[in-house]
Amino acid sequence: MYLWIKALHVVFVVTWFAGLFYLPRLFVYHAESTDPAVRAQLKIMERRLLGITHIGGALALGLGIVTLALAPAFLKQPWMHAKLALVLGLLAYHGYLVHLKNQFAADACSRSSRWLRIFNEIPALLLIAIVVLVVVKPG
Repeated sequence: MYLWIKALHVVFVVTWFAGLFYLPRLFVYHAESTDPAVRAQLKIMERRLLGITHIGGALALGLGIVTLALAPAFLKQPWMHAKLALVLGLLAYHGYLVHLKNQFAADACSRSSRWLRIFNEIPALLLIAIVVLVVVKPG
């Protein structure tokens, strides 16, 4: 059963990251568009993608908690402490995506497409660090 939970955790982490990677890209397109019809379509896409991202994130976190409950020894490992800190960073990033989506929905986002492109790199860096910690288990 533990391996099934762990496998599903990974599946929903992938789902979560798909949204964390693509939603900021939609924001870039939104910031660069001047066509009202395109902007209206992007608002719909952003709202729907954020919903899927919420589901992936919630299931990833829930299954991660179940995994830790089934293998509590992981909580004594320094690499797990670092991983959980990075997951908190992902949650903060996810929360800021909600904020940006709401700003775009209200036509009130003042972030430049350049800023959004740089912001879009944050989950990739967090993903690399998390995967290295989980696979290598340093310390």
